[in-house]
Amino acid sequence: MADHNVLKSKVVRTKKLMGTTSVVSSAISMNSYAKILRKEDHDEVFVVSNGEKGSVSAHKPVISSAEILADNKDIYYSGDDHDHDLKHPSIPGWFAEDSPIWPGQAHFLKVEKILFQGSSKYQSMMVFQSSAYGRVFVLDGALQLTEKDECSYQEMITHLPLCSIPNPKKILLLGGGDGGILREISRHSSVEQIDICEIDSMLIDVYKEFFPDIAVGYEDPRVSLHITDGIAFLESSSGGNYDAIIVDAFDPLRPDHDLFKTSFFEMVVKALRPGGVLCIQAESIWFDSQLDIEQIATKCRQIFKGSVEYAWTIVPTYPSGVIGFLLCSSEGPSVNFKSPINPIDHHLNESFGVAKAPLKFYNSEIHSASFCLPSFAKKKVIEDEYS
Repeated sequence: MADHNVLKSKVVRTKKLMGTTSVVSSAISMNSYAKILRKEDHDEVFVVSNGEKGSVSAHKPVISSAEILADNKDIYYSGDDHDHDLKHPSIPGWFAEDSPIWPGQAHFLKVEKILFQGSSKYQSMMVFQSSAYGRVFVLDGALQLTEKDECSYQEMITHLPLCSIPNPKKILLLGGGDGGILREISRHSSVEQIDICEIDSMLIDVYKEFFPDIAVGYEDPRVSLHITDGIAFLESSSGGNYDAIIVDAFDPLRPDHDLFKTSFFEMVVKALRPGGVLCIQAESIWFDSQLDIEQIATKCRQIFKGSVEYAWTIVPTYPSGVIGFLLCSSEGPSVNFKSPINPIDHHLNESFGVAKAPLKFYNSEIHSASFCLPSFAKKKVIEDEYS
């Protein structure tokens, strides 16, 4: 079992004195954006405050705050030290994903048991058993994946592009170290080669140990793992070879991120064969995000010179409950992303690849429906010739 102190959450000791709460001492770690404080006179309480990308609050193995808060007293939860009039029922033993990236909201999951905590040279990781969503993977304090709803993301980001082109053979995956997208690619019998670039080998090992049904994707003999930066791999690769490139980017997505720069998209186009496709995570339509989906779609249309579409799927544990994908095709044979021509529905294709079960979420109807946008979202996305 890893050292429970490596998560780098900020631990704050507070004391209720003369009707006010004061910070007695604190450990230096990530920037604090919110604190959980118990309202009780003359008692010192250890609690965990939220960090820059969200963190653990009141979970038993780190500071035994489940026992401390087990009496279910009221607590204060505030964005700063001046909001002490806000309170809600205490939540002992819960994980809180509270991040300034998604202001005004927080997501809580009840923790049954923390299974792992550790840090690589790149990031901190935690795995816990939740009561509602099975095992949960947390990266730098931000919830990344749960056993219950991972299928909707993994299946859609994979099959939206691969089912839109005939007989994909060579695939490049940037990120996706959990192995779930590899698992989904393996369902396509036409595929001959799968290259994956993941910079953090420890992340892969953690997924293999605690999420074997997801990391099973690494068992496909067609997979070639490259422990390297994905952009560096693209720069060094020979051009025009890939039928599809899938980018599973880590949150939060920003317009200045390397994955949204013109130079990156130009490298992708160079790596794709004519009529090849890209699928990249593109945030939620519900967020007033710095990521301007319309601006990026316009940029991609100028660079790719093919189809550019925005699709979305339901992910209950992702902030806002939905997440989007930008799909682009390079100049060449036309691609109509809205009408799958290479169906992978399990009743039509009995090949599961290395997956242990048939598809849980994706089907051809959901494929087409995922491009239907609510009226307000259409204003954010420029629709192409197929609209």
